Amino acid sequence: MKLSIIIVNYNVRYYLEQCLLSVEKALTGVCGEVFVVDNNSTDDSIPYLKGKFPWVRYIENPSNVGFSRANNQAIREARGEYVLLLNPDTFIGESVLRECIDFMDNNAQAGMCGVGMLKVDGSFAPESRRGIPTPFVAFCKMSGLGALFPRSRVFGKYYMQYLNKQSINPIEIVSGAFMFIRKAALDKVGLLDETFFMYGEDVDLSYRVLMAGYKNYYLPTYILHYKGESTKKDSLKYINAFHKAMVIFFKKHFAHYSYIYSVFITATIVLKGVMSYLVQKTRSLSSHAPEIEQFKFLIVSDGQNLDDMKRIAEKHLFKYDVFHSRLGDMPSTDVLYRDYDYIVFDTSRYPYSSILEFFRHDDPHRRRPYIATFIPSSRSIMTFHGALN
Repeated sequence: MKLSIIIVNYNVRYYLEQCLLSVEKALTGVCGEVFVVDNNSTDDSIPYLKGKFPWVRYIENPSNVGFSRANNQAIREARGEYVLLLNPDTFIGESVLRECIDFMDNNAQAGMCGVGMLKVDGSFAPESRRGIPTPFVAFCKMSGLGALFPRSRVFGKYYMQYLNKQSINPIEIVSGAFMFIRKAALDKVGLLDETFFMYGEDVDLSYRVLMAGYKNYYLPTYILHYKGESTKKDSLKYINAFHKAMVIFFKKHFAHYSYIYSVFITATIVLKGVMSYLVQKTRSLSSHAPEIEQFKFLIVSDGQNLDDMKRIAEKHLFKYDVFHSRLGDMPSTDVLYRDYDYIVFDTSRYPYSSILEFFRHDDPHRRRPYIATFIPSSRSIMTFHGALN
C-alpha cells in the first residue's frame, strides 16, 4: 500500500463529497486507501456518503473527539507507506498525489511535504508555507512586523513569503489542511499530540519531524482550501482556540519562554479579539454588501448539465450569464475582471487541475470572482457560502 488518506469530517458532507470526488480522480494509478473519520456529525454525513463512496473506510465516533484524536484513530489502521491528512473543505488537482509520492520517493530525507493552497478567489494562501513560531517569530507575527516586512527573512519568517511560490523549497511547518507524511517518520516521532483539540497540532508535528532529523518541503502543486467552513477565522471562538493551541506548543517546546510568551500573546489576542468583534459589529450595521440572492454567476458549460445549473441559479434568484463551451474550452481570463461573484465550472466536464489553474493568480489586492463548481452526483453548486441545490 503506497498511500493512506485520512479525512476528518464534522457536518460538512457536501464539501466532503466534492473532496472525495477529487481524491478518487487523483488516486488513479495509485495503490491507496481512504479513511473518513466522522466526529458525530448531525447532518447525516455518513449515511449520505456511504451510498456514494462504498470504497471508503468509515470510522464513526459517538462524540466530537477533536482533530488530533480522530486522525490518530485512522493512522493506527493505515497501511500506506505515506499518510496524507486532508481537510474535508478542499479539492485537489488530479496530479497532486502522484507529484507528492514521486517527490517523497526521490528524497529520503523528506519527512513531510505540503502544497500550494488557493483561497476561493484563486489567490495564494500564505499558510501554505510557514516557519516555526519561535518566540521571536511569534512576536513579529503578532506585533505586525511580519505584515510590514513580509519578504524579510528576519521579520517575515512566519509565512516565508520570501520563497518562490513556483519552486520546491524546504519549509518548517506544513499545514494540517494538506499534510503529506512519511509513515516511517510518524513511527519515529509518534502520532499527533491529542492535547491539541483543534489547531496547533500541525505545528507541533512538523516541529517534531524536524527535530527527528527529517526535512519538510513545499511543492508547487495546487489544491483549493475553502478554509475552515465550520470555523470562521475572524470569530472569537477561533481566536481563543488558536491562542490556547499556541500556549500549549510553547509550554511543550519552549518552556523557558512560556510565561513571557503567554502574557504577551494573551494580551495581543484579547486586543485582536475585541478589535475583530467591533469590526464585525460595525460591518453588520453599515455594510451594503449584496445579499446572496443578488449574486451573479457565469456558468461555464458545454450543455450537458446546463439545465441543472440554470435551475439552481433561478431557484435562488441569481443573475447569471452562460459561457457556451466545447469540452475543455475555457472562457477568456478577462471574465475574471468582470462583474461576476462566482464562475461555475462543471466538474464532470473540467478537470479540477484546470479549474485551479484558471483561477490561480498572484494579485490579492484586485477583486476577482470566487470559484464555484457543479457536482453532478448531488446536483448541487458548491460555493464558499455552502452547497446550493
